[in-house]
Amino acid sequence: MAESARTFWKGHLRLALVSIPVRLVAAEKAESEIRFHQVDRNSKQRIRYLKVAPGKGEVKKEDIVLGYEVEPGNYVFMEDEELDSLKLSSRHTIELSQFVDADEIEPLYFNRPYYVLPDGEVAEEGYRVLRDALWSKHKVGIGQLTLRGRENLVALFPVGEGQGLVLDTLRYESELKNADEIFSSIGREKPREDMVQMAEDLIERRSEPFDAAKFRNHYAEALRDLVKAKLGRGETVPVEEQAEPGAKVLDFMEALKRSVAASGGGEAPPEPPKKGRAPAKKAAPAKSSKSSKAPARRRA
Repeated sequence: MAESARTFWKGHLRLALVSIPVRLVAAEKAESEIRFHQVDRNSKQRIRYLKVAPGKGEVKKEDIVLGYEVEPGNYVFMEDEELDSLKLSSRHTIELSQFVDADEIEPLYFNRPYYVLPDGEVAEEGYRVLRDALWSKHKVGIGQLTLRGRENLVALFPVGEGQGLVLDTLRYESELKNADEIFSSIGREKPREDMVQMAEDLIERRSEPFDAAKFRNHYAEALRDLVKAKLGRGETVPVEEQAEPGAKVLDFMEALKRSVAASGGGEAPPEPPKKGRAPAKKAAPAKSSKSSKAPARRRA
């Protein structure tokens, strides 16, 4: 099973002079999340988000460059080769720089989990040694790792005795809002002692070991049931997945002008004539007794 899991990252787990080849596997199930697509109700076409430049239309992938805005309107371009040349050891190595007690990290810091597997038979012994040492000492290793062009703070901890290691990306302190400021409006006075005692008794009566398997995602199950019911009633609609060949991509201003014209706010600007052809003669607009009204905007 472990061999068939898709590798997300490969590198080394380093502790002092010990280096263990490892690979990361996503711990989250991608298929567990129900995803919707946006579809044009009238044309039955998938709505796509294109990368466009005003006045140019869609931009080819090879023409897109990363830009850092140093001041309003002025950018510094970053080429892929320049970013790749940055010598960050955390791109290929998870350096465990310190260890903390397992309950010392506040849940607020945890972000996304990954399973850590030894990369090859030679790496397995060192992997098991580190896993068992962390388990026996109830410690979590802290280090840094570069993923998707971002250097992450990470925590490494064992899951179950004799099982495996999990790496969880952590949020930096600078990424979290100041809790003292957020909670500053809450009163500091102590509540009544008898009320606190009642709450403690209730908590104690309902305390038991955590078992995630006992909980179900009721909303996801209801959504799946709704999809099945619609399928049973034959409520399927064929949706066109691709735009027509040669479809014109309009920039935002052009689309806005045409939308205004279509809603009765004026004429749409004529398209520029193609080379070698005279512009078509405009027909007189038809009179209408009813004023055109723009459709109400739906909430997302």
